[in-house]
Parts: sequence; C-alpha cells; structure tokens
Amino acid sequence: MSELKWYVLRAVAGQEKKIKSYLETEIARHNLSDHISQVIIPSEKVYEIRNGKKKVREKNTLPGYVIISANVEHPEVMHTITGIPGVLGFLGNENKPGTSSKIPVPLRQSEINRILGKMDEEAEQGEKLETPFIVGETVLVMDGPFKSFKGTVEEVFEERKKLKVMVKIFGRNTPVELSYVEVEKEE
Repeated sequence: MSELKWYVLRAVAGQEKKIKSYLETEIARHNLSDHISQVIIPSEKVYEIRNGKKKVREKNTLPGYVIISANVEHPEVMHTITGIPGVLGFLGNENKPGTSSKIPVPLRQSEINRILGKMDEEAEQGEKLETPFIVGETVLVMDGPFKSFKGTVEEVFEERKKLKVMVKIFGRNTPVELSYVEVEKEE
C-alpha cells in the first residue's frame, strides 16, 4: 500500500465548500478514510464594518483550489475524487510510465508545510480587517468628535488600519486621521 501524499484539486471557484462536503460524504459512504485522510480549504477569517457592525466571514486564500491528503494509487480514490461535481481535476498531471494515462503530482513537503503553517498562523492571529476603503470614496464618521460628519478618503494607511479623511468643518476642508472602525462607507 502506498503512503498518503498531499495533492491540489482544481475546483470551480466559489464551490470549494460544497466540494469539501461532497468529498467527506463520499469518503464516509465508500469507507475511504484510510485512503483520503484530510480535505482542506486554505482560508482566513476577515472582518469588515457594515452599518456600524463588525461582520466576520471566512475568505479563501487560494480560491478555486482544495487540498487533500490521499493515496491516489488506490483505484476507487481517483474515481471518487474526479467524480465529485465541481472538481476540474488535479493540479499538475504527468504521464504514467508505460501508459497514456495521467497521474497527479503530489505537493512537496516544503509546500504543504508552508500552506499548513500559514493557516495555523492566521488561526492564531484571529480575524483581520479586509481593506474596505479606497481613495476618493465618501465615508460617514461613526465615532469620535466628528461623529455624523461626511468626508472623502484622501489616503489609506493599510498597515496602521487608518484613513486620512478630508472633513468639511465650518465650511473648510480639514484633514483628519481616523481608524477603520470610526468610519463607515457612505451608501
């Protein structure tokens, strides 16, 4: 019996969770847990401020891909994986020696360590704010001394999670530095 290796499945973008669910169902139904041990969708938690409320969602870091730990030399495994709706095939196929059939190329251990390490690191950091602001858009100040003032975003300081907003005070444009959580997009 061959050992389990990590492979990347190409998937229809946006259907990664559905594919993972189908795969887990098929693994249980066909008793393939010895041959397919893990199904992973690399993702991170991000939050955005909408209507003054913090919304957390999961964002795929590799959209269109699902990572699995499997023994693809088992005949039923390949059939099960490629038969899942939304699976486009394996990333990196090469010709099987002596035949015209293709076999998937496994990830190198360094590649999978980097992917799994990054997922662990992001899980420890918790959620992070996705940049919801762009230069030139109008925002409404939700907190602080300029509450309920409208302004235009002049600069975005991604690393500090702050904005330079031009607010009209007493008929004059005044630059004000505000954090992401103090403002909301004008809709």
